[in-house]
Amino acid sequence: MPRSSKRHQWRRRPLPPASPPPQAPTAAEPPAPSPVHKDQGSVVQAALYRDGRRVSTPDSLAETFRQLREYPDGMAWIGLHRPSEAELLSLAAEFDLHELAVEDALEAHQRPKLERYGDTLFVVLRAARYLDAQEEVDFGELHAFVGKDFLITVRHGAAPDLSAVRNRMEKTPELLALGPEAVLYAILDAVVDGYAPVVAGVQNDIDEIETEVFGGDPAVSRRIYELSREMVEFQRATRPLVGMLHGLMAGFAKYGTDEELQRYLRDVADHVTHTSERVDGFRQALADILTVNATLVTQQQNAEMRALAEAGFEQNEEIKKISSWAAILFAPTLVGTIYGMNFETMPELKWAAGYPFAILLMAVVCVSLYFIFKRRDWL
Repeated sequence: MPRSSKRHQWRRRPLPPASPPPQAPTAAEPPAPSPVHKDQGSVVQAALYRDGRRVSTPDSLAETFRQLREYPDGMAWIGLHRPSEAELLSLAAEFDLHELAVEDALEAHQRPKLERYGDTLFVVLRAARYLDAQEEVDFGELHAFVGKDFLITVRHGAAPDLSAVRNRMEKTPELLALGPEAVLYAILDAVVDGYAPVVAGVQNDIDEIETEVFGGDPAVSRRIYELSREMVEFQRATRPLVGMLHGLMAGFAKYGTDEELQRYLRDVADHVTHTSERVDGFRQALADILTVNATLVTQQQNAEMRALAEAGFEQNEEIKKISSWAAILFAPTLVGTIYGMNFETMPELKWAAGYPFAILLMAVVCVSLYFIFKRRDWL
């Protein structure tokens, strides 16, 4: 049955003592079980907390609902990975989730946003991780429903690793005792901290690309283009977070947010702003590198065309020389061929000065052709 609307009033949970004395479990409060939980369906882990300490690890959503009703001052933290429609609808019926938010969580592929439906916050985050082997940025999507006594996370993709967030919060019960808001801020911090390795990996890629550009690597253009596309996605993941966090900070007074959480959120907002500025810088740097690469490629092509033109010119000069010498050598061959026909009616055959005349004619023609070609710079 749906939860009463009275359970959706936001309240600040009291901060527990710094070193709370150990208490023996009672019938109303069973001992906290081991955090190891068997996955069932899409439920990665579901746990109930009181005053920042785990008191139960239900085996199913139905058991989680039942136990939460037994602990009116408890908090349920449910983690799902690619849940089915039936699972989300059961959560929506139990915690009175808005149908539009449930539809977004089912379809995924949403841009980062923060929306309030009554007393429930719906948050969409885009996590990122750097795959070193492939030199690629892998993006995941996380949806969070935050109410008075519950926090539900719906994860699409490998990132982020919320088990680390849960372990961290369970080691700081004084922070976990502040309620679902504290868990939300811890998730925000984990997502933003996950951007740091991505930024470092992208910076290293850009340094390598600059070296490849000036080294004349022909495959660098494709790498620049692919990394630019990833930076567009990275920009879409980080830029909306700045406005989202400022929106949360604007509601500090209205919703009575704990002062410790306020400092925590401001720190996360500073990191988001820094990351967003770095991503903007990466995108501009890649655009400049692409321009430089296009200029260098054009210069290289011009140099190659110039080299081809010079080679063609030199080849033409060689052809001129060969043609000139061929013409010079052809002249005496022509004269010798004519006088070598040995026809009886040729008057020059019995002419005493015929041989010297033929030699002189060959020499005159050859010398004339030589000076003609020389004057035209063919020789």
